[in-house]
Amino acid sequence: MASAQIASRASEAVSLARQAWRLLHLDAARAITLADRALAVAQAHGDAAGEGWARLARGFHLLYFARPRDAAPELRAAQKAFDAVGDRAGHVLARTGLARGLWREGRFDESLDAVLALRDEGMQVLRHDQRGVLLNTIAGCYSARNQSEQAFAYMYQALRDARPARGHGFDIVLHCNLAHELLQLGDYDEALRHIDAGLARSDERGNARLVSVLLINRVICLTELERAAEALPDVARVQAIPTGPGGRGRLAAHFETLAIAALRAGDGAVGRALVERAREAEREDIPEERIELAIAAALLARAEGDLDRAVAGLEAERPALERGDKGLSLRVRCSALHVLSQALEARGDAADALATLRLWQGLAAERARLASQAHAQAAALQTELLLLQRKLDEKDAQRRATERAHAELAAINGQLSQKIAEVQALQAALQQQATRDALTGLFNRRHLNEALPALWAAARRDGRPLAVAIIDLDHFKQVNDRHGHDVGDRLLAAFGQLLATRLRRGDIACRYGGEEFCVLMPGTEAGAARRKLESLLRRWRAEALLMGGAEAAGTTFSAGVADSQGDGDSGQSLLKRADEALLDAKREGRCRVRLARAAAGAAA
Repeated sequence: MASAQIASRASEAVSLARQAWRLLHLDAARAITLADRALAVAQAHGDAAGEGWARLARGFHLLYFARPRDAAPELRAAQKAFDAVGDRAGHVLARTGLARGLWREGRFDESLDAVLALRDEGMQVLRHDQRGVLLNTIAGCYSARNQSEQAFAYMYQALRDARPARGHGFDIVLHCNLAHELLQLGDYDEALRHIDAGLARSDERGNARLVSVLLINRVICLTELERAAEALPDVARVQAIPTGPGGRGRLAAHFETLAIAALRAGDGAVGRALVERAREAEREDIPEERIELAIAAALLARAEGDLDRAVAGLEAERPALERGDKGLSLRVRCSALHVLSQALEARGDAADALATLRLWQGLAAERARLASQAHAQAAALQTELLLLQRKLDEKDAQRRATERAHAELAAINGQLSQKIAEVQALQAALQQQATRDALTGLFNRRHLNEALPALWAAARRDGRPLAVAIIDLDHFKQVNDRHGHDVGDRLLAAFGQLLATRLRRGDIACRYGGEEFCVLMPGTEAGAARRKLESLLRRWRAEALLMGGAEAAGTTFSAGVADSQGDGDSGQSLLKRADEALLDAKREGRCRVRLARAAAGAAA
């Protein structure tokens, strides 16, 4: 009878601990309470399995709400308990937590080496949200190394394993991390979609820390989209979340990020207070956070009229910005250089401002290139991983029915490594056939030829206008002739970046050929399209001259606009009319936008 009672109490410890694990992302306070109860029961009755799971839940709770060095002893004790009872799933999770702690301390290479060593076994012994924890940690390591294509692949696979029906809230974490990676690459609209999905699944009463991270990501998106004023309610909401396990924990709440948003929105008082809180906050030595604090301090100094202080703070970080230290994203490097160039220009250091802006331009072009490459490769890797995971699940079921499954699982693991290598090689070959122009990051003519007929047909069917603009950089040949093709390429890349960031999400910008570009604007009449292009023309003149455009060459453009409400019976006829309007603009002296003749009367 006594042994039966002990066994019952031991089962209770494991049950409580596993319940605590499942609640980590849904109700953090309840999770730690259950983990503490489980540990007390396990220790009272010598239950190593119960102790392992209780300490595992406590260790991950400390990773989320305290410091890595606080979590490490619990995770090591959990690993020891799991080893005592031969629990390989628990063993892998404990070591994953230790690797995550290294990542949180900025030791990205050590963390990646540690967690990759667990991948093959983890894919066999972990299930659902547990597997998601492993895959998400691998993704975080790759993200810190600016290897977004690998990060996306692991995060999407983790999201599949931790979907709402069986993820115990871990899918919210993955929505948050996917949003973070997307905003690092500049895909802010898609990042906002994941943030909204995460917030819809979140309960601030259960895990305020996770809600705060989602809100901080939304603040970044809105600030980068030049909508910082819209981010101010989220800034206030994050500040209102208390510290401690019932709030965001003892970690810094990214006050520097919030300060940047407030200062960009023109709220100097809130920005100043947030900069001071960021300086006082307890934090690990993470390069990205240090640089963002320098950006916030520079914006504050400039708002206070101290240009020398604004410049000095960011100049001190220039070596790290130029090197691109591990853990420092292209997004933050671009942001820091842009703020520095503005401060230098305001101080009258035109040459230094121009040199800094050119460095920013090169990083921005690299960011656009990596974004295009990462999205394509992530999709390909995701497909392969899903197929391989299905095979692995089938083999795992066979393992439970027959002893021969061990050898078959080993073969599947070998196939997993081989397939990933094959996908990488295939992606390199498919990149040559991509629909993106490598220089500008815009769509190419092939994509234009595919998209235009469908948009034309939709416009006719729905009775809505479709505007087409053809743009030609004025006197561009002079840039190549006088300054070389490298300068010309940089000018084209910068113009592509302008189109990519200043058009609507639904608009399609393509490189038409040489220095010519084509823009498709669904739901837009020719007159509205002309006004948009005239605004772009003014901005391009300012940006291109600041980049050092030689005389007037390439620093202006001519454009022709036509829409589907004029004459014509196909998308190609629309292109032809826009091209004729472009010729009119050139004949009239360039640096202007002209409507197609058939549409001009209707617009007037």
